[in-house]
Amino acid sequence: MVVIRLQRRGTKKAPAHRIVVADRAKAQGGRALEILGYYDPSYNPPKFSLNESRLTFWTSSGAQVSEALARLIKHFKKQLPALAKN
Repeated sequence: MVVIRLQRRGTKKAPAHRIVVADRAKAQGGRALEILGYYDPSYNPPKFSLNESRLTFWTSSGAQVSEALARLIKHFKKQLPALAKN
């Protein structure tokens, strides 16, 4: 089964994450099928980038979005209209 999840990068106490499409059986740091974006919480406000067209493609192909990533997408979708007005 294919899953869309966060892949931890960065250093100790300074995490950064890639948003990747990977096989569920692979390790968290293992090889990804495709990189869709990134999330870096060390900035204020946190940096978040996502290729939504590829996310739609993979979910329509049967890939499951992890719970953590689903929460992040929901959080940043709410903030996007507020950031665009400023």
